[in-house]
Amino acid sequence: MKNILIISKISLITFLLFSCNSSENPLAYQANTHSRGDATFMVDESYKLLFETLEYTFEGQRPDAKLDIQFTPENEAINALFMDKTKTICISRDLTKEEKAKLKRNRVEIVSNKLAKDGIALIVNQENKDTLITVDEIKNILLGKTTKWSTSQKDISIVFDHENSANFAYFQNLTNKAPWTKNVFASKSSEEVIEYVKKNKNAIGIIGVNWLSDEDDKRVLEYLKGITLMSVAKTKTDEYLKPYQAFIYTDEYALTREIWFINKGKIDGLNTGFVNFCVREKGQLIIHKACLVPAYPPMRQLRIITE
Repeated sequence: MKNILIISKISLITFLLFSCNSSENPLAYQANTHSRGDATFMVDESYKLLFETLEYTFEGQRPDAKLDIQFTPENEAINALFMDKTKTICISRDLTKEEKAKLKRNRVEIVSNKLAKDGIALIVNQENKDTLITVDEIKNILLGKTTKWSTSQKDISIVFDHENSANFAYFQNLTNKAPWTKNVFASKSSEEVIEYVKKNKNAIGIIGVNWLSDEDDKRVLEYLKGITLMSVAKTKTDEYLKPYQAFIYTDEYALTREIWFINKGKIDGLNTGFVNFCVREKGQLIIHKACLVPAYPPMRQLRIITE
């Protein structure tokens, strides 16, 4: 009788451990945790080189984690979040109050995390002598008020990475969504923008500075061959600056913006695990090395001994 009772207790414990699903039973095997499972992310293509490094480092330290990072224009990432095609996106802004309210009405809770600050780079062919520009001059070119380069008197064209990208949206807001000149074009990627500028002496390319900032990346060194980074000033009386990390940090560079994670993944799931990695010390160090500005700069403790 005693043996039967012991067996019954063991059977009951086994049943309790394995009959419940992972969300109800903390002792059961969790298929998706901060360091294990599969997760899909949609990230604006402006940040591709940065996120390839973040993904490589994260997966290298967590062999049971598999990230599927899809690089897509910002508007498409936002739409995918609302259509539940992904739990996490990375874009150039936080969601608006209206967007958050819409999700809340559908009982969807999100967490927004600022990841970093970066800038938008304007690039021209290395043979172009006009390498200084103000914000108003950029706006005038987009609106068709200025059509020719001052030195060569050739027609100016502008090419973006994509018509739904964060870069495109930034300049639409800058010009209050007014109609643009017919000499503005959109390609399919930042890499195509770089190649277009290398082949077209009168073009301005508009890309995220992440594509050109990390000169330890061999790809970046190849991209820089044949192009020149324009120096941008807020007004004609301000200093013309290139999108270097220090000037992005101080907001002296005229075309800065933020990078945001929008996450509706489970608090204990892999989506949240990757977001946490990126906004904490190791991820922020990678961002710093990429010559962007971390949202949460890693702290250094110094011990000063005085005699």
